[in-house]
Amino acid sequence: MAMVINTNVSSLNAQRNLTNTQNSLSTSMERLSSGLRINSAKDDAAGLGITDRMTTQIRGLNQAMRNANDAISISQTAEGAMQESTNILQRMRELAVQSANDSNSASDRNNMQKEVAQLSQELNRISSTTTFNGKNILDGTFTAAKFHVGANADQTISVSIGNTSATTMGAYKADGTATEDHIGGALTAVADGTGGNNVAADAAFAVTGSLGTSTLSTALDTTAAKIASQINGVQDSTGVKATASNTVELQATSTGTISFTLSSQDESQAAVGSAVSISALVTSSTDLASLRDAINAENASTGISATLNAAGDGISLTNTTGHDIVVADATNNDGADTASAVTVGGVALADSDSTGAGGVTDSIVVGGKVELSSSKSFQVSTTGTDIMVAAATSGTLSSIADIDIGSQTGANSALDVIDQALSFISDQRADLGAVQNRLSSTISNLSNISENVSAARSRVQDADFAAETANMTRTQILQQAGVAMLSQANSQPQMVLSLLQ
Repeated sequence: MAMVINTNVSSLNAQRNLTNTQNSLSTSMERLSSGLRINSAKDDAAGLGITDRMTTQIRGLNQAMRNANDAISISQTAEGAMQESTNILQRMRELAVQSANDSNSASDRNNMQKEVAQLSQELNRISSTTTFNGKNILDGTFTAAKFHVGANADQTISVSIGNTSATTMGAYKADGTATEDHIGGALTAVADGTGGNNVAADAAFAVTGSLGTSTLSTALDTTAAKIASQINGVQDSTGVKATASNTVELQATSTGTISFTLSSQDESQAAVGSAVSISALVTSSTDLASLRDAINAENASTGISATLNAAGDGISLTNTTGHDIVVADATNNDGADTASAVTVGGVALADSDSTGAGGVTDSIVVGGKVELSSSKSFQVSTTGTDIMVAAATSGTLSSIADIDIGSQTGANSALDVIDQALSFISDQRADLGAVQNRLSSTISNLSNISENVSAARSRVQDADFAAETANMTRTQILQQAGVAMLSQANSQPQMVLSLLQ
């Protein structure tokens, strides 16, 4: 190697290596002091992008957990208030049961009603003053509230809390008998037992309740039992419950041995149970006890029960399932040339097949009715010309605020209203309990995801202290060696001076 003084190549090399060593030492010290492997984009551009996205997700998940905890707090606040409302309703029910007992005087019942009135006001106060962070949660305005429980958009859980005031809790109902355009109470006389059918609207109808709307379809001849089953099938979606029943009055129009066939049938005109022959000797049209007993004796086969009215001249036939009641082939064998033996729902069994003495035959099919009930208001509607249930499009409410236990009748009526209110609050509390459990599961899941994503980010972003400490020790030694070698390299040009001596 030539001896020169203008360019000290050894010094330049030592300087370069020392600079690299110092940069490496600086990086190691930065990582050890921050605990991060990536402190800027130059450390790992791709890794920085990945960890930034992970940080976004983690922070979103952590906030979502806080949101879910807030939702649980709201649910617990509402449920706590509902517990007190339940206690109040239970006390009101106790008072109603007490008032229904005839051992109480009018004064006693009035005093009980005073307490009921005060308790009703307290229900209203709880409903209007129960708040969370300034928001009313029991006055009916807290509906479809969305709690954001995810790191990204639209990851929400919807919660609704009903109105628990005394003026809104109670029993909404819609019921009634129908004409030939409506289900329930329709009577169709058909000659010679060819079979009559309940008249029903052949259309789709919508049931809109507190939980939502469901659209159902009904075909011609659908029975009340079938309609009730359809409505109850979507009860979780609407909050509306249906109860089917069928009642009609039967009267004797003559005396003698009256016989007819009695059965229940579904919408396909298939018998439900067995068709049986009913026969009884009727000596007076105002004494039908023997006919009642004959009908009740076959209850297990037909599902139809008979109740004698106070005057004894009429029998109420009841089918609690809502299936059609079929009365067919009625005959009267008293030897008289009579046109009919019985009337069903005021309709005489027609004499179109009359063959003289002892020979009247006919058939009547009686459709049932559907009663709808809900703890909140509801609506039944159809796009056709026929309205399904009782030709009514809305329910009516008997609320807690309306009850009066100042009489035995009022006390008995109050029990149904209070039971509906208790059922409503129980349903609300069950919903809140389910929401709390769901939110707890959500929090556990979010925590698990946050933990795993944090671990993944750590593997990309965090410094390995063992490796960085070893690297720093190595660079410190190299730095010391580099400084020594730079000193040696800088002294080499001085050797040229010896040639000039």
